[in-house]
This record gives sequence, structure tokens and C-alpha cells, in this order.
Amino acid sequence: MNFETLVEIIRDNAIAGAGGAGFPTYAKLNKNADTIILNCAECEPLLKLHRQVLEKYAYEILSALNTIADAVDAKDIIIAVKGSYTAAIEAVKANMDSFKKVKIGILPEIYPAGDEVVTIYETTGRVVQPGNIPISVGVIVFNVETILNVYNAINNSEPVTYKYVTITGEVNNPVTVKVPLGTTIKELLMLAGNAKIDKYALINGGPMTGNIASPEDTVTKTTNAVLVMPQDHYIIQKRLGRISSDMKRAMSACCQCRMCTDLCSRNLLGHPIEPHAFMRAATSGDTRDIAPFINTMFCSGCGICEMYACMQNLSPRTLISQYKAGLRKNGIAIPRDIQAKEISEARNYKRVPMSRLTARLGLTKYNSPAPLDDTLYAPQKVKIALSQHIGVPAKAVVKKGDTVKAGQLIGEYTADKLGVGIHASIDGVVLDVNEKYITIKK
Repeated sequence: MNFETLVEIIRDNAIAGAGGAGFPTYAKLNKNADTIILNCAECEPLLKLHRQVLEKYAYEILSALNTIADAVDAKDIIIAVKGSYTAAIEAVKANMDSFKKVKIGILPEIYPAGDEVVTIYETTGRVVQPGNIPISVGVIVFNVETILNVYNAINNSEPVTYKYVTITGEVNNPVTVKVPLGTTIKELLMLAGNAKIDKYALINGGPMTGNIASPEDTVTKTTNAVLVMPQDHYIIQKRLGRISSDMKRAMSACCQCRMCTDLCSRNLLGHPIEPHAFMRAATSGDTRDIAPFINTMFCSGCGICEMYACMQNLSPRTLISQYKAGLRKNGIAIPRDIQAKEISEARNYKRVPMSRLTARLGLTKYNSPAPLDDTLYAPQKVKIALSQHIGVPAKAVVKKGDTVKAGQLIGEYTADKLGVGIHASIDGVVLDVNEKYITIKK
């Protein structure tokens, strides 16, 4: 398959990154790539779906990766996976004879091994320079479910209409389910046997980077997990603080111990992000040196600084995120001409072990198998977001009262702008259309 045909297939079937920010997959394809990496790091504690999907669909995923590698003329395909994911590794090994470009890259059991900058370094030894993207070092990184979606598009002309999601925590039956886009979190809880406790809170995503959610929120192309936690749990309480309070606490308690910087995953790769320096400058109001402020642009948002490193329970990641948002709002672009420092040998001793992180967060008892149930759930109604990706939201092409079929285009992307389309996830009648959502009922 040639490059242009592959781009067209991926774009027309509305595939976006199925785990991170939802970057449109067609826009990642680049003929300057010599290496394709499949990211199966399962970056955050408790998440299971990528290793489960790779185990079950190893042939399909390797086939799609091979098609991509051929289209961009890449020489190598690396399956980046942690050594403890033995079932996924065995599934890949069983199919490697059919795909000669494929090799396995074992990732360390650390957080955040799934940060693509970390993944690239651990598997290739290449350092993505601050502010740059993987293709700058000849690499394209995809996650597991994204590539399964590519396979389905290539071989079955199947657009993205469903998502795998792990539901775990304080539920009776932790499970990974397959649900149509637009399914409510309330229904996910039902599929997991409902909550075991009365007073719970929900996180959409992982314990390090996910956000507080409502039972009425719906599944999108980037939903990976829903965590059901006690309302007084540490990871819930960290998300309920106010920025003003976080700043006041930082002003009174930050002792400049440097632990946030010393354990920062990007700083350990030589990037100039220094959370301690930002905390000092921001809390003192000292703007004579703007570097600590501009360098916030290099933060990956992994959360090690505030969820693990800080002994004062401060929130550098939260404050940095707010500052980054302010810089972007005022038109400040991320610098791309700064070179990373040399990587210190001490990095090997400062990486955060997953087991220790899980224990520190109070999540060890929730680290259950959450087996994959591959039966597609059939909701009576879905509420499908028109913006499930980086870029311009899709524009509705249906109206209230229209009858639609699963897989039918209901939201189109703007051709000259970054974005993807949206397809109906169930058969039914359109109940409502507005600027943000399309609701369909069977």
C-alpha cells in the first residue's frame, strides 16, 4: 500500500490516538521515519487494556504496523513492552516470523515509561530534543489500540466507533470492556458490577494524569480507564485543591529540596524543565530570569513532582500546567532550539519504580487483573462528542430526527485543518444535535 492511500484510509476512518491526547493518526505518518514504535508501556498504575489487546490481537496489530512501515519505508518496528507483560510478549513472539521488521524492546518497570520521549530513549537510545517531536529523531510512536483501529480500517473499512476501557478500583468486578463511543461512565460502572462503596469519586484516566469525572460523562476515543475511588483517597483529594490555595501553600512550605527536579523524567533526559526553580520564581514573583517560566513548556505533565516526589505535598505540576496554559493563551510558542544536556549516569538510580509508585499512591490493593471482555456492549442511547481529538472539532452533518447506522459519518472534519471525523456508534435516531454533542437513541 502506498503512502497516500494509507493516509486517506486512516483519515477517512477517523482514527486518532486512542490513549493520549488524541492526535489525528494520519498526521503522524511521515516518510522521514526509519523506526516505528508500538507503545505498550501501560504507563500508569492499574491500566490494563493495551497489554490485553496486544495479547489477543497480536497478528492484526503487527500486520498494521508492517503496512505502516512499508508505506513510510521504515526499517524497524519495535514493540515497546514491559518484561512483566509476559502473555503479550509471547503473543508477539508467536507472530514475529511473519513480520521480519519486528523486534521487541523491553521497557524498564518505571513511570512514566509510556511518555513517548522516555519510550524512544529506552528502546533506541535516541534523545528527542526539548520541544521537539519523535519524527525529529526518525521515529513515529503509536499506542496499541490505535494500531488495531488502523488494521480494522485497512482490512474491514471500519471507522472508529467503539473503545476499550478498564474499570477498576472500588468495584465488584474490575474488568476491561468494549463499548460504543458515547456510552456513559454510569453504564461502565454497571458493567463492572457497580461500586462497592457508597461514597466514591471517579477519575477518567489514570491515577497520575486523569481527571475527576461524573457518572454522566461519556466515553471518547481517548478514554482508557475509569477509576472508582473513595472520596477521601489521596489521588482524589489532590485533584480537589484550588490553584490559589496551591500557590499559597507553595509560598509558605517549598523548601527548595529539589526532589521534584531530581526525579523529573524529562529533566533526567537532559531537558531544561526544573520544577523547583519554577516554584521559587513563581512564589517569589521574581521575573528577572524568565527561564524557569519558559521552561515550563517542556513539562510532560506526568505528575511525579506532585504525586510522588514532593515531601511537602505541594502541587508543582498543577501550577506549571496553569502557567503553561497562560503562555499558550498569550501566543508563546514552545522553544525548539534548546539542546538537551548530557544524560547523567545517576538517571538509572532516580527512575521511579512502578511498584513503589503504586504503593505510594495507596493503589496496591486495586491492582487486579481486570480481564478483557470482548463482547461489544449495546447501550440504548449514546451521547457522542464532536471533539475527541487534538484539532478542530468535527461539524455535525446530521440533524434531529435523522435515522443513522453504526459507522455512518455524523461529524465531518474541516479539510484544511487538523482534525478527524466522527461516526455513529450505534444504529438509531438522532435525538439532539448541538455544537458539542450528537445524541442517538435506538
